[in-house]
Amino acid sequence: MNPNCARCGKIVYPTEKVNCLDKFWHKACFHCETCKMTLNMKNYKGYEKKPYCNAHYPKQSFTMVADTPENLRLKQQSELQSQVRYKEEFEKNKGKGFSVVADTPELQRIKKTQDQISNIKYHEEFEKSRMGPSGGEGMEPERRDSQDSTSYRRPQEQQPHHIPTGAPVYQQPQQQQVAPSYGGYKEPAAPVSTQRSAPSGGGKRYRAVYDYSAADEDEVSFQDGDTIVNVQQIDDGWMYGTVERTGDTGMLPANYVEAI
Repeated sequence: MNPNCARCGKIVYPTEKVNCLDKFWHKACFHCETCKMTLNMKNYKGYEKKPYCNAHYPKQSFTMVADTPENLRLKQQSELQSQVRYKEEFEKNKGKGFSVVADTPELQRIKKTQDQISNIKYHEEFEKSRMGPSGGEGMEPERRDSQDSTSYRRPQEQQPHHIPTGAPVYQQPQQQQVAPSYGGYKEPAAPVSTQRSAPSGGGKRYRAVYDYSAADEDEVSFQDGDTIVNVQQIDDGWMYGTVERTGDTGMLPANYVEAI
């Protein structure tokens, strides 16, 4: 006579019978009491004659201990030690970078935006540093007038003090450093054309590895893959060259290009 299943109570036929834990089961009924995962003779664990998987096998719990004054003192001491250790770990890890995160399109866009903002701030610091401490106050009226007059361009942007003397573009505007009356000053158009028609020769060739939009009028915009020719190093962060695709000449960030 066929026995009944220990779980569903129906008849268990020999083809689907599982004899385990002193009971008979259907193969489908022999599953974990908690998660209902189907088990077999190799991965089950019995507790009080009921099958469990390894993850939900009942654990033996310890007996609760009364909160005696000694136990309370030990608990408080353990919490204090935990807080001290946490503060020590916090001080050690403070200032360190975060975990590496996968480069999703959104993170790449945010990173590119942050790089552009960083380059703009660097350029502003670069402008302030080349004006010097004594010329900072004298240049402020010039900045305000440049916003009101569309025909005026700041002369100091065309001649950074630390550009090598061999650079042909920045030597021309030296005659325009005379302190003028800023209210009615208009710069001749000749230096502008001179800047965009810098003679080629002797410069290196670079290839753009990122897109870049000019943040100031003496910079050039380019796209990923563009070739930059006649490149001259200004400092560790900036170069001067001509975009071969557009023919524009000006300053460009050094970390956006690589040598060919």
